[in-house]
Amino acid sequence: MCWISRNNTAIVMKTPTMFMFLAFTISCSSTVKQNKMTEQHNSNPYYSRTDTIHLNVSNAEWKKILPADLYAVAREQDTERPFTGKYWDADTKGTYYCAVCGNKLFRSDAKFASTCGWPSFFEAVRPNSIIYKEDNSYGMKRIEVECARCNSHLGHIFDDGPPPTFKRFCMNSISLDFEPDDKNVIK
Repeated sequence: MCWISRNNTAIVMKTPTMFMFLAFTISCSSTVKQNKMTEQHNSNPYYSRTDTIHLNVSNAEWKKILPADLYAVAREQDTERPFTGKYWDADTKGTYYCAVCGNKLFRSDAKFASTCGWPSFFEAVRPNSIIYKEDNSYGMKRIEVECARCNSHLGHIFDDGPPPTFKRFCMNSISLDFEPDDKNVIK
């Protein structure tokens, strides 16, 4: 959009100004979306969606940084109640990250509907993005899944998933952040 003037000089001056205004407006819109994620993690100096270096942070330090409900699940191996997490029945296309450190964990293409009440995936995005630990708590023999970057508890893995892996990564929603492929989708 430009204004037509009798003076060609005025058109030349108004057109770049309008272009700069539109460029600025588009830039600000993108920045606002980025700032929402930044605000959620601004008190966490360890959060990064690009860094893959292993973190050695004490639980005392994590307790100062993380919200209490995330700390309980991620650092004390608590479990959110089934059918209460925000991602258990989500079907938006995108990527799931560790809510503690930002490590890339799962793609929505590997998510499937299960009746367990937690988000379930049949494979991780990279083999080295997660680690497995034996878990014999509560009189059960299970395999715990942790983030490989920060060692935060994500959930457990079971052998009752769909092909091709026949695995079910049963994750706590609170331990996950989600970034939709379509940046215009509200999370």
